[in-house]
Amino acid sequence: MTTTVPPERSTSAIARQAIPALIIGIGTALAYVGVSAVADQFEHVLWDWLPETLGTDGANRWWIFGMLTATGVAVGLIVWLVPGHAGTDPATTELVSEPPPLVVLPGIMLALIVGLAGGVSLGPENPIIAINVGLAAWLLSKIVAGAPAEFAVLLAVSGTLGAMFGTPIAAALLLTEMKAMHQRGELWDNMFAPLVAAGIAGITTDLLSSGMSLSVGIPSMGQPGYWDVLTGAVIALAAALLGLVAVYLFDPMHTLFHRLPNPLITLTLGGLVLGILGAIGGEITLFKGLDQMGELASTVGDYTVAGLLLIVVVKIGALLVAAAAGFRGGRIFPSVFVGLAIGEVAHAIDNDIPLALAVGCGILGFVLAVNRSGWLALFLGVAVVGQVVVLPVLCLTILPVWLLVSARPKMIAAPE
Repeated sequence: MTTTVPPERSTSAIARQAIPALIIGIGTALAYVGVSAVADQFEHVLWDWLPETLGTDGANRWWIFGMLTATGVAVGLIVWLVPGHAGTDPATTELVSEPPPLVVLPGIMLALIVGLAGGVSLGPENPIIAINVGLAAWLLSKIVAGAPAEFAVLLAVSGTLGAMFGTPIAAALLLTEMKAMHQRGELWDNMFAPLVAAGIAGITTDLLSSGMSLSVGIPSMGQPGYWDVLTGAVIALAAALLGLVAVYLFDPMHTLFHRLPNPLITLTLGGLVLGILGAIGGEITLFKGLDQMGELASTVGDYTVAGLLLIVVVKIGALLVAAAAGFRGGRIFPSVFVGLAIGEVAHAIDNDIPLALAVGCGILGFVLAVNRSGWLALFLGVAVVGQVVVLPVLCLTILPVWLLVSARPKMIAAPE
């Protein structure tokens, strides 16, 4: 019998990785904070200052329709005219992909800022990770001769996740799902530098801004029992089924949009459809969904079951259209919003179901179906609820949900 001898590990070599990890971690946080700040200011102009100046309201349904249509035109012009940008299709890529060439990064950043500010139902995660990965690969090649591109990808992804979530925990969990973390040596040897990047990025984000708290202030559920496991499983499975419906609709919708001959036409049509959906669902169904989650959680008793179901359907439709049409953005944040809304539907149907349980399981089920990351689904379910007491229930609830979704496709379109 042959015994595989693990490669020798050098403590000093592992420690030296901290230097590029610190540099890239701080850089990813600066990029995330900078893009977010610009998008927030632009959003204020488009949805507060401009409608007030024109004597209307940003929540006016005609304003929503017009602004999203105009956003589609603007992003379409960027994708069509910015050099090197028209060939990229974010609907066909994973959360983490190969480093893009520097020439496409300005277009990705500009399209991301316009989409975020214009109310498109996508988050910043995919584009900002692509931007940071591209910059990190270029920078690392300059400061460390012969450094593999995979190392830059790990550091940039970890730093970006640490910056977005304000904690390295999400990065650590996602890293354990990546094959690169298990190919040589001990897992924690491979995670050393990425965790440095994620930790320093989270601290940098907190120093430069108010940080990012996913918790929406849901009342405590108390000590869970066996019945909560069964109830939570039903809610999570229902959320996962809705997620799978969205997943199976995504590729045909992407094909339909991309039959159009020009990205300007495609994204203008996408913006128009988003405008119609936004006018139906209202302002709460717009944007990436982070601020809207807090608003929805704080007004949980103000919506009927039908009203909450309308929000769920409209937001799923907006997510599908935005991603399939080619808007630059990620699907995690709007998926979390949908999961929270599904949880509120369950709570509205039966008030005896703890809201924390319903929301945590709703997020777990929908995110797992769309993104297929068990660790991310568990992390987001607990982080949004803000109560560790739900974790044992979620750890059991995820098991039947995983059996449901594990052999299903992800929400990624086949390349045209």
